[in-house]
Amino acid sequence: MIKTLRDALKIKEVREKLLYTLLMIIIIRIGCQLPVPGVDGSYFANWFAQQTGDAFNFLDAFTGGSFLSMSLLALNITPYITSSIIMQLLTIAIPALEEMQKEGGEGRKKIASITRYVTVALALIESAAMAISFGSQGLIKPYNALNVITVIIALTSGSAFVMWIGERITEKGIGNGISIILLVNIISRIPQDMSTLFNQFVFGKRIATAILAAAIIIAILVLMIMLVVLLNSGLRKIPVQYARRSQAAGKIGGAAASNIPVRINTAGVIPIIFASSIIQTPGIISRFAGYNGTGAWSYVLRVLNSQYWVNKNYPVYSLGLLLYCVLVVIFAYFYTSITFNPNELAENLKKSNGFIPGIRPGKPTSDYLTNIMNAIIFIGAVGLVIVGILPYIFYGVFQAQVTFLGTSLIIIVSVIIETLTQIESMMLVRNYKGFLNQ
Repeated sequence: MIKTLRDALKIKEVREKLLYTLLMIIIIRIGCQLPVPGVDGSYFANWFAQQTGDAFNFLDAFTGGSFLSMSLLALNITPYITSSIIMQLLTIAIPALEEMQKEGGEGRKKIASITRYVTVALALIESAAMAISFGSQGLIKPYNALNVITVIIALTSGSAFVMWIGERITEKGIGNGISIILLVNIISRIPQDMSTLFNQFVFGKRIATAILAAAIIIAILVLMIMLVVLLNSGLRKIPVQYARRSQAAGKIGGAAASNIPVRINTAGVIPIIFASSIIQTPGIISRFAGYNGTGAWSYVLRVLNSQYWVNKNYPVYSLGLLLYCVLVVIFAYFYTSITFNPNELAENLKKSNGFIPGIRPGKPTSDYLTNIMNAIIFIGAVGLVIVGILPYIFYGVFQAQVTFLGTSLIIIVSVIIETLTQIESMMLVRNYKGFLNQ
């Protein structure tokens, strides 16, 4: 990786793109420190510290700490991520959007434009809900209509600005802009998390205990990274052959060999995000509604609260962790089913004179692909479950709050791999052009 970056910096075009990306990242990080006019940041920090569960920790990690400090970029890219997921699902459900996507570049531009409007609408709704619900409790001082409107406009504009920066990075920089911003936001929390871990388990302990604890922390982190790399880069190549036609006689001649690469983790990080959202939503709504935590509903909230999972004092509440695992597997199958269509792939192979060796074209090919996908999805889902539950196990057993494992680690590894792949592709194209010029 280091050699790739060193070689890339020698190329002017790549170097300029990297510097542009770095400049945009610096602007984003500066924006995360600027306060919203009329907002009492200490109130929100105190309220945040009193909350249980990892719903708001998850959100704060995705916003690079700007949500906790209620800065201008407090919403950051979360509205854009939500709108992108919504549009992706609607593209499958609404025929007009599906046809738009099939139009190619122009269709994708139209969908991207709709996604921007949905992002602004979501940011407006979220900022209004926060300003109104928290403003009267001390977040906004003085609490009046003008200050509420100012906060709503500031938070909505901040989210739109981050979206614009992300698109500029995609256009003029390196990698996918939104992914790069998300990566930087998550990485910005790692030093704080590592400091907390070492203060809790290493510093102040006996030398032998400290060395062992540090070795265990590093070993777990390395093993987790290896597992995530395997999930993101692992492929199942399905062999395919295409019959060649003789232009002279119009007869089918020899076959050209190829393959269909299918990723082990076909759904990416989406199943974990969906499962976490469903688990956390009842608790978030209850806290916003001012629920006092009494009655039968309180037991349901504890089951759905990750703070009680894998806790020897409350073993029954670990049912929530089991529900979380089941949801991850279900959403892995669900999301893959709407993004991968075996029937359509089998039909396209048949139209292009392609076939899988030993499998008849048509429905047998579709059934074969379905069986292969079911096995691959299960393997990927199990890997996601392992990566997803480890942070909860660490907290339940050791009371260690680690935000850069689980979902965050999958995002970090996948974005780094994707960005390095793009840099290598740019270097390859440049060298190829130079060879042709010679």
